[in-house]
Amino acid sequence: MTELKMEPFGMMPGGDRIDLYTLTNERGTRVAVTTYGARLVKFERLVKGTPLDIVLGYDTGEDYVADTASMGAVVGRHANRIAGGRVTIAGRPYQLELNTGSKKQNHIHGGTRGLHYHLWTAQIVEGGVEFTVISPDGEGGYPGNFEAKVTYRLTDDDALIISYRAISDADTICNLTNHTYFNLEGWAAESVLDHTAEIFADEFTWTDAESLPDGRILPVVGTPMDFTTPHRIGERIDADYDQLQMAGGYDHNWVLRGDFAPEPYSHLKKAARVTSEKTGLALSCYTTQVGIQFYTGNALGKKPVIGKGGREMRRRGGFCLETQFFPNAPANPHFPQPILKMDEVWTAETVYKLDDV
Repeated sequence: MTELKMEPFGMMPGGDRIDLYTLTNERGTRVAVTTYGARLVKFERLVKGTPLDIVLGYDTGEDYVADTASMGAVVGRHANRIAGGRVTIAGRPYQLELNTGSKKQNHIHGGTRGLHYHLWTAQIVEGGVEFTVISPDGEGGYPGNFEAKVTYRLTDDDALIISYRAISDADTICNLTNHTYFNLEGWAAESVLDHTAEIFADEFTWTDAESLPDGRILPVVGTPMDFTTPHRIGERIDADYDQLQMAGGYDHNWVLRGDFAPEPYSHLKKAARVTSEKTGLALSCYTTQVGIQFYTGNALGKKPVIGKGGREMRRRGGFCLETQFFPNAPANPHFPQPILKMDEVWTAETVYKLDDV
């Protein structure tokens, strides 16, 4: 039986209160989520009798307001990048806000008023908490008044279930994901390079120096992108391979095969499994989505950022498992398209399941 506690977590610049909701299951595992950006703040499990929090982040709501790395956030309306911010919806072109790229020539994560910069409302539901936000017509360049709901639930077997629901009063773009940085050795650990990763995909989408797919879907076999069997993350991350050199490590979308997840999650696909020999923890990711962005925090530490416990963020100090539509899909019509039609309901589900190795 999941227990739930709500407490103040900080203030928005305009004076609105930021709240923190903590879910605790019968094993003593804790998940904390905040109304600012519907962000995952904590995922804490007992390891040899000692609590270990595997989520990078900050100590206060104000710290999250100052964040520029999407720590723990639900990002959208469109997670990841769109070349030139150009989309066509129902035959009509739209120009999205340009907020990323070497010359700020592309779009990412919904723009500077993406969903992760909003204060969401919260409602306690069975087994968890549901967050709701409305993005007004035109925000970030997107058409339609867009309502998103994200529900976090914690099970007694240490599964964090994230359920998404969205609706719009005009045809629009919808591609939401969670951008949590995990480290199975704890948020204070130096890096994730000694973690072992497995990704349930035989193909990935090639990207250019701006991390934009050009439409090619390539086999992973024979490349450092091959995680069809478990590999240590640091084993090939600096290999002389164009994809890794341009991105400074792993920051790519894998095309999920669709392997069935184990019960009771067999309605989902296996996406990835990451393990730590040091702590004996394994994090499995299951999803309804078609792709997963595996990111190794290559940009962390480029400038000094103080995180939890007053500790400075480290390059490659966390990994992200972002379930999603493929990046830059609007420019590549043969990719699955993140179009949400007027008054239709979009849903998705992703599970992060903690186990022992």
